[in-house]
Amino acid sequence: MGRLAVILGSNAIGPGGSEIAAAAAEHGAAVVQRHGGESAYVLPHEIDHAANLRPLVEQGCDRVLAVASVGSLRTDLPVGSFVCPDDFIALHLGLSIFPDTRAHSAPAFAARWRGELLEAWGTGAEPAVDGGVYWQTIGPRFETPAEIRMIAPHADLVGMTIASECVVAGELGLEYAAICVVDNLANGLAERQLSVEEIEADRLINATRLRDGLAAVLPRLGAVGR
Repeated sequence: MGRLAVILGSNAIGPGGSEIAAAAAEHGAAVVQRHGGESAYVLPHEIDHAANLRPLVEQGCDRVLAVASVGSLRTDLPVGSFVCPDDFIALHLGLSIFPDTRAHSAPAFAARWRGELLEAWGTGAEPAVDGGVYWQTIGPRFETPAEIRMIAPHADLVGMTIASECVVAGELGLEYAAICVVDNLANGLAERQLSVEEIEADRLINATRLRDGLAAVLPRLGAVGR
């Protein structure tokens, strides 16, 4: 059986990030920093997902647990929520590792692996919400309140990376599922104006919970092999 890969997002960069990465690596998982790390940060729209994912195949990985910081499009999904999305919208996205008709794929989160992840997360950490639609925007800026009003009726979470990563992972034969951490309410949903400083403060609080969640869940997932 193959090895587990854990891909970490912007919530693993900055204060508390090294502890999250250590929790992921402790049990033998292959760990990738999606944005390249704090010293050489890669903006979301500039990430080379194929370059991040191809080495995982070479290392014998067959499944990916992706972790991502997201904004919530619903007030009943507050800051601090863990969500395991089951679909995504990325209508602007034109992305494939293939130059031919193999690019005509039907990407999706891997249902069997996603179920396994949810079961482990539910028994070993704070439960994750089962299901939700992730809307990928281009970034790197945050969305305007008007843009959020347009997309909120159709999705539950907003971010800048997961859909692209899921497409490329599927084309490389990697099962892919995600745990999204709500670090902010989307622009216009909260009473106060969206603040990067407030997001960073909430992200620091969530980093401890994410670290503890990974430490509890990874032994149940069999990071080295199944």
